[in-house]
Amino acid sequence: MPSAYLFDMDGLLLDTERLTMEAFLDCADLVQREEAEMRAFFMTLVGLSAPRSRALVAEFIGRHLDVEQVYGTWRAHCDRRLLDGVPVKPTVAETLATLSDQGARMAVVTSTMGDRARHHLAEAGLLTHFQFVLGGDEVSANKPDPAPYLEAAARLGVSARDCAAFEDSDHGLTAAASSGCYATQIPDLRAADTVFPALGQAFAATLGEAVARAQHRFATLRAERV
Repeated sequence: MPSAYLFDMDGLLLDTERLTMEAFLDCADLVQREEAEMRAFFMTLVGLSAPRSRALVAEFIGRHLDVEQVYGTWRAHCDRRLLDGVPVKPTVAETLATLSDQGARMAVVTSTMGDRARHHLAEAGLLTHFQFVLGGDEVSANKPDPAPYLEAAARLGVSARDCAAFEDSDHGLTAAASSGCYATQIPDLRAADTVFPALGQAFAATLGEAVARAQHRFATLRAERV
């Protein structure tokens, strides 16, 4: 089995990428852009750190608008949509519960700010499964840099090469794979014509499938060494 399991959050554990995109589209009138253009631009933000996303949003909306106003409105639309609860992706709750029962060591490695990530995971009933949550404001460099995964593995006292990592976005997958983790990509939001990065990653449709494949991979490697 892997020494540890490292998970992205938005779009991987939580179905919040879609919610965040819909909240961004709610801002179309404010930023005076067509919904199709808003949607296409949002796709370029998936998996990026908050500072990088903010810089791109400021460039997208132009100087005639205050980026803080746009972010405030966007956040308000997000929070309104979250009033009904934080949505969890299929198979996630049962997969994490099974791993916990197995005594697995798990951590979340996300570009979302740490405090907000922990709040969302707690609201979704998932936080107690993890040894810690490493937010985008709590690492030395953000995805696609491998630093978040290297630092999470070090904090757990294991090598990244002995960890299984799970990501939905290309930026996140690049970080996980380049750190040396066995990386599985579970695609969420992406443009149909976007080519996947060729980094030797595995692919799966759900987290349950991804974890099963990762466990089989590590079991096979261990058997080969005996």
